[in-house]
Amino acid sequence: MLNIHDLSISFQGEALFEGITFMLTPGTRVGLVGKNGAGKSTLLRIISGEQEYDRGSIATDKEISIGFLKQDIDFTKGRTVLEEAYEAFSELKKLEAQLEDINEQLANRTDYESEVYHQLMVDLNEVQHRYEIHGGYNYQGETERILQGLGFQRSEFNKVTETFSGGWRMRIELAKLLLQNNDILLLDEPTNHLDIESILWLEDFLKNYPGAVMLVSHDKMFLDNVTNRTIEISLGKIYDYPKPYSQYLKLRAELREQQLATQKNQQKQIEHTEKLIEKFRAKATKASMAQSLIKKLDKIERVEVDEDDNAVMSLRFPVSVTPGKVVIMAENASKSYGEKEVLKDVNLRIDRDSKIAFVGQNGQGKSTLARMIVQEIEYGGKIELGHNVEIGYFAQNQADYLDGDKTVEETMIDAANEKNRPRVRDILGAFLFRGEEVDKYVRVLSGGERNRLALAKLLLQPFNVLVMDEPTNHLDIKSKNVLKEALNNFQGTLILVSHDRDFLQGLSNKVYEFKDKHIKEYLGDIDYFLEQRNLQNLREAERRTKAEKEKTIVVSSGKKSYEEQKKVKSLQNKLSKVESAIGKLEKEIKEIDVELAINYEVTIANPDFFDSYQRKKEKLEELMGQWEVITAEIEANE
Repeated sequence: MLNIHDLSISFQGEALFEGITFMLTPGTRVGLVGKNGAGKSTLLRIISGEQEYDRGSIATDKEISIGFLKQDIDFTKGRTVLEEAYEAFSELKKLEAQLEDINEQLANRTDYESEVYHQLMVDLNEVQHRYEIHGGYNYQGETERILQGLGFQRSEFNKVTETFSGGWRMRIELAKLLLQNNDILLLDEPTNHLDIESILWLEDFLKNYPGAVMLVSHDKMFLDNVTNRTIEISLGKIYDYPKPYSQYLKLRAELREQQLATQKNQQKQIEHTEKLIEKFRAKATKASMAQSLIKKLDKIERVEVDEDDNAVMSLRFPVSVTPGKVVIMAENASKSYGEKEVLKDVNLRIDRDSKIAFVGQNGQGKSTLARMIVQEIEYGGKIELGHNVEIGYFAQNQADYLDGDKTVEETMIDAANEKNRPRVRDILGAFLFRGEEVDKYVRVLSGGERNRLALAKLLLQPFNVLVMDEPTNHLDIKSKNVLKEALNNFQGTLILVSHDRDFLQGLSNKVYEFKDKHIKEYLGDIDYFLEQRNLQNLREAERRTKAEKEKTIVVSSGKKSYEEQKKVKSLQNKLSKVESAIGKLEKEIKEIDVELAINYEVTIANPDFFDSYQRKKEKLEELMGQWEVITAEIEANE
């Protein structure tokens, strides 16, 4: 379908990647990963034909169509949501115009027996046939189905696109792309502005997509659920494995460990040979043997260990003055957008040094309350800030506030004061903007680089209360981990809006769930909240919320029968045994890993070493599968 060979590109004399080679075939769903600035978006632009490259070739089958979802979207003003979505059907729109023209001519003519009239009838029949073949009588219903799947209400179909936020406009562009039935889909961070329901819908859509998909995402769960192959760009090279992201990470780590062990063993052999050469070289009778060893040494193919790009930003949020005990107090706070009431009579008290997580479906008011707290929007009721409270705010669309016509350094200097202006270069360096990168214009930065710049700007003003609304959007996985560590070390009050369980773990000591215009408090971390709701993850929380609205809950008054109780007990015993076996196997595998790292020669003494090692890993995978099945059965019976 698509074949890329020896592809290379450089910017300002510095190679972004070199000699990249891979193929895309129907049914392949590739997760394209790597740190911010590694070249992921550039590669997508090259494949789509939007950007030139320095060397290499791209070959495709004839008449291959490629759809590309970019991070930056431009719409024609004045079009409604439906009209913009219909732009996906350019061929059908041309046919509709032809049909309208032919019908208008037929309506105005009376020479029914003429050759011209007859030709118009022939043309009408031909165009109608083409219109039907291209799905002209179905595309409007399909458009509405996909728009609703991505979260749009029917009442919003006829609103003009400029009344929607950047995130919602991105959904319209995604809808257009999905409607085109392209052979290859290129998606650059498609989940950044989607709520959980829309992400789940998109996952199902992509899993059943017949063509090839290549997507950039930093959402580990989305990558694992959708992709069947991972390509990582790192230090100008690619690492290509036919596995989803989490499995790829394990395979790559195992491969690197094996390379390191093999390299260590080879180095010992080389050092031993070099000592023999030195020993024999001094003796005339052994000179020929020394020469033989030298030739043997030259022929050895040195084991190379895959390089790993461990460069990450350095982040530490400084705290300004110490505030009073109560930092935020809300009384009967309410907010409506026109006739739509989002929050009603919310009462909230946040004490100094609290670590708060706001969770819940999109549209339930999490970001709205954050904006109310920082006084960005008007609202009803009362929200008061405590004594000496200084707020730092990272908005969900923070990167949109950056001026594209300024350079990275100019952006920082304009936001700095006299005291910290001399430190601008140091701060940018800590956020991986080094050397000539500070002279880049903001408009050419990737989404992740823009987010890093917005985080760097945040450090220029003192604060003791930090409000962050979806700060991980566009950040690569390593940068997300750095941000999490910085938030863990932050000594002030933290309010964090997110739907990412991995990111939230360990960051909060109190959770507020937003639902049906109100908030509910949980005095614990995100795991405690999920435990109280009897959930596995935040996706399930949102899925259940939707299900509860769509069905009538039937409450059973009777207790479980004896047989039901017995079945649950049996399953729990089985689960306990499987968990015990998993723990034992994991311990054995860990001990082998340690032994392998310390003494690789153990594999030479035991030829069956790797076979035994692999069998243990396969057995562990089998037990994990049994654990999932039994757990699901217990949940179903309970």
